[in-house]
Formats: sequence, C-alpha cells, structure tokens
Amino acid sequence: MISTEKKAEITSIYGASKTDVGSPEVQVAVLTSRIIELTEHLKVNKKDHATRRGLMQMVGRRKKLLKYIAANDAASYLALIKKLGLRR
Repeated sequence: MISTEKKAEITSIYGASKTDVGSPEVQVAVLTSRIIELTEHLKVNKKDHATRRGLMQMVGRRKKLLKYIAANDAASYLALIKKLGLRR
C-alpha cells in the first residue's frame, strides 16, 4: 500500500496544487506507483492471484485515464508518459 507521505509527494509533483488529487495526471502517477509496488510483491509471491487481479484492474484504469489525457491534451500526455517512464 502506498504511504500518505509518498502520495502527498506525488500530488505535489504532478498536481496543479498540493491538494489536487483528482486530476487525471495525479491519478495516473499514483496508480503507476501502486502498480510498481504490486509488481515487486508478485515477483516474490507468484501464487497471489487476488493481488494479480487487482493489479490488472489498476493497469486497465490507468490505461483509460491515459487515453482520456491523450484525447484532451496530447502535449500533456507525452510529457506525463516521459516523466513516468511509460511506453506509448
């Protein structure tokens, strides 16, 4: 689980303000952080299928948010995936 300090740090980096947690850019950044943590967990616990299912749901949610950002602001989308290190 992502700590509140880490979430606040992500929000301050990607959000318009420190309390901006609802913008799609912040949501994608938080989901990316959670996905990275769960990926590391699943490398150790290969048979944890409930976590694997949750991970796939997060990946799908992130994909939808990225699609929304790309449709509304292509420059912001390209900057975000470059900053997060995601593939197109």
